[in-house]
Amino acid sequence: MATTGGSSSTAPLLDGLPPTSPRRIAGGATWAQTLGNIVVSIVGTGVLGLPYAFRMAGWLAGTLGVAVAGASTFFCMLLLIQCRDRLEEHDDEEISDQVHIQSYGDLGAKVFGTAGRYLTELLVLTSQAGSAVAYLVFIGQNLSSLFTKTNQSLVSPTIFIFFLLLPLEIILSFIRSLSSIAPFSAFADACNVLAMAIVIKEEIQMFNRFSWERSAFNGTWGLPFAGGVAVFCFDGFSMTLPLEASMADKRKFRRVLLVAFMAITTVYISFGIFGYLAYGDETKDIITLNLPNDWSAIAVKVGLCIALAFTFPIILHPIYEIIEMKLASSGWSQKFCCNAHGERLGLHGARMLVLLIITTVASCIPGFGAFISLVGSTVSAMLAFVLPATFHLLLMGSKLKLWQRAVDYLILLVGIAFAGYGTYDALSHHFMGS
Repeated sequence: MATTGGSSSTAPLLDGLPPTSPRRIAGGATWAQTLGNIVVSIVGTGVLGLPYAFRMAGWLAGTLGVAVAGASTFFCMLLLIQCRDRLEEHDDEEISDQVHIQSYGDLGAKVFGTAGRYLTELLVLTSQAGSAVAYLVFIGQNLSSLFTKTNQSLVSPTIFIFFLLLPLEIILSFIRSLSSIAPFSAFADACNVLAMAIVIKEEIQMFNRFSWERSAFNGTWGLPFAGGVAVFCFDGFSMTLPLEASMADKRKFRRVLLVAFMAITTVYISFGIFGYLAYGDETKDIITLNLPNDWSAIAVKVGLCIALAFTFPIILHPIYEIIEMKLASSGWSQKFCCNAHGERLGLHGARMLVLLIITTVASCIPGFGAFISLVGSTVSAMLAFVLPATFHLLLMGSKLKLWQRAVDYLILLVGIAFAGYGTYDALSHHFMGS
C-alpha cells in the first residue's frame, strides 16, 4: 500500500508517489522485477485458506470461482490504467492544470472530487485494516495449534493475540523507519512459499487418501463464501498504478500483468484442489492447521508467525500516517503536543490505540476463513470491481463502444450484487452461525 504524505488539509489520505512533474517519469524496473513485485503485492496468507474455500464450494465450483475472480481482477486493473491514460491525454490537451495520476485516490478525486478521493482511500485503508486483523487471527490460530492434546487446543488464540502479539507490536510501533522492518517482509514471503511446499509434500505422501469423489458443487451457499476468499487472495488492487509506473518499459506492463495473473491463478487453483482432495471434510480454514505437529511443520508455523509479526507494522503504516497527519493538523493536538516530547507521546499513544482496537477485533473473529471471505466480499469487491467499472464508465464516456459499456455495467452490477450477497452470507451463515 502507498503511504500518506503532505501537511495541508487537502492532502490525499494516501500518496502513491512523491510529487513530480505532470509528465510521468519512467521507472527503472525490468519486466522480471515487475513480475516479482506483482506476485509479492498479491500473494499473501489468504492462499492458505483456499483449500477450505474449495471444501465449502466444491472443487469444481472453487476452481471456477478462483478463475473468474482472477480474470475479473486482471481486467479491472486494465480499466484503471485506461482511465489514467485517458485523464493524462485530456490534461495534455490543456496547457494548464496538468495533473499526474499517481494513485487510486487520484482517480477517485478526478471522478467525484474530494469526496471521491476520501471514499476510495477509505476503502483502501479499510482493506488494509482487514488484512491486519487477518494477520493476527492467522498467527494466533497457528500458535495455538502448537499446544494441542487429543486435537483440542490447550491455549486460546486470544491469549497469544493479547499477551504476545499486542506487547510485541506496541514495541515495534516505536520504530519509525520501515527500512528496519522491510527484510522481514521477504522472510514472510519465503515462509509462505515454504508452508505451501510442505503442505503439498504432505498431500503427495497422502496420495492414497486422494478422492476424486469429493463434491464438485456443495450448494449455492458455498459459492459466495469461496468467491469472497478468492477476491481477498487477489487483493493488491491499489498497487496497480504504482507498479505500472515503476516499470522502465510500460508498454510491456499489460503482458507482464497477464503472465503474473495466469501463474498466480494456476497456483491458487492447484493448491486449493489438492488440499481439498487430500483432506476432504477435515480441511480446516487454515491449511497449515491440518499438518501434523512434526519438526518441519512446527518450524514453518513458527517461522511464518515470526515473519508476519515483524511485517505487521508495514501493514499498519498507512493507517498510522493518516492518524498522525490528522493529529498534526488538529487544534487540540497542537495545544497538547507543545513540545517534541509531547508530540512523540501523542503519536505513540495513537499507535497503541490503533493496535488495541485491531487486536480486540481480531480476538472476536470466529474463524480465519469466514473473516477473509467477508473482507473479500465487501471492501475488496468494491475496490476491485465496482469502482473501476464506475470510473471507466464516467471517464471514458462516449469513447466506449456499446459492448464495452455493457461489460462495464455487467461488472458494476455483478460487483454490487456479489458484495451484498457475500456480506449477508458471511455474516449470517459463518459469523452468526445460522
